[in-house]
Amino acid sequence: MAFEPGDVVFLKSGGSPMTVAAVGGDSVDCLWLGEEGDLFREAIPTVALMIAADSADEEDHDEDDEDKSARDEADLEQADEDKVKPAKSKRKTG
Repeated sequence: MAFEPGDVVFLKSGGSPMTVAAVGGDSVDCLWLGEEGDLFREAIPTVALMIAADSADEEDHDEDDEDKSARDEADLEQADEDKVKPAKSKRKTG
């Protein structure tokens, strides 16, 4: 598993989310905030870490989300147009 600076990771055993600050050899420098707001930095073996689900896919889906949003908006506009029908006149002429 390849870690990159900026990835959000967790210990496989659980715990707080951590941010990868640097990658080197068999360890990853991680940053995290303690319960009282203290900032910690520690080198952690890569075998003990897993990438958070959202972090791994976040960059890949940014453009997809924009495309999906544009498609959803177009679908809503089309649905509104389909609902609008010309009004029939109830007046009698002649």
